[in-house]
Amino acid sequence: MTLRTLRAQAEARLRDAGIDTPELDARYLLEHALTLTRTDFVTKAEQIIPDDAAARALALVERRAAREPVGRILGHREFWTIDLALNPDTLEPRPDTETVVEAVLAAIPDRKAPLRLLDLGTGTGCILLALLSELPNAGGLGIDLSPLAVEAAAGNAARNGLAGRVRFQTGDWATGIADRFDIVVSNPPYIPSADIAALEPEVRDHDPLRALDGGPDGLEPYRIIAAELPRLLVPGGLAAFEVGQGQAEQVAALVEAQGLAETAILCDLGGIKRCVRARNGL
Repeated sequence: MTLRTLRAQAEARLRDAGIDTPELDARYLLEHALTLTRTDFVTKAEQIIPDDAAARALALVERRAAREPVGRILGHREFWTIDLALNPDTLEPRPDTETVVEAVLAAIPDRKAPLRLLDLGTGTGCILLALLSELPNAGGLGIDLSPLAVEAAAGNAARNGLAGRVRFQTGDWATGIADRFDIVVSNPPYIPSADIAALEPEVRDHDPLRALDGGPDGLEPYRIIAAELPRLLVPGGLAAFEVGQGQAEQVAALVEAQGLAETAILCDLGGIKRCVRARNGL
């Protein structure tokens, strides 16, 4: 069949499977399977695709139709201006998390300052690496409970030319960390335990449970991190967290109870309160 016909078939399969973005997902999968560029879909639309190559592409389409995320199928995901490899122990970065990056950058008066950053529950390293890509003289430390996640994050630092300014290590939140930082960020697990079964299959079946489950009310990781902020942050240091829908005010109250001030709540592109930012007044 031609590339045009194959693309139409892939889009129709995903549309019938109830995928929200069948055209976009089909393009990503065909680009990957057939080593195409976006322009090729126009310039090579009538090119005949060999049967084995078409079968290879349609096999990926079937995985997406079964609700496996595109990023998991491809093995990597774009975030901010960087490209991140995934593994089974990393949460797949999502555009909502870029709200945290934007919130931090908006609060930094001098992006060339030699800032020290800490990312708790770093996963792929997405937040920390995105920030370092914008802060040329900053350095960072990323912590994750999973050795596989730490391995992925370190690989992503090298993948994006940032390995010289960042270190990743396994750890249980901030346990054992004696340094103080200018910026502390986190996208911790925040889904209430009882809500996990009702999540979309792309999340429930493919993201690691430990990166989702925030305890009975979804706030347990925030309580742990908030209690550590006064000793982790330099005076005037900045903290910023991703939060789940409906959690922003509660998380803001948790950090304010630890003496942080200048609290701000920022929305993602969908208008959902997605990030809590505050400064250490101590």
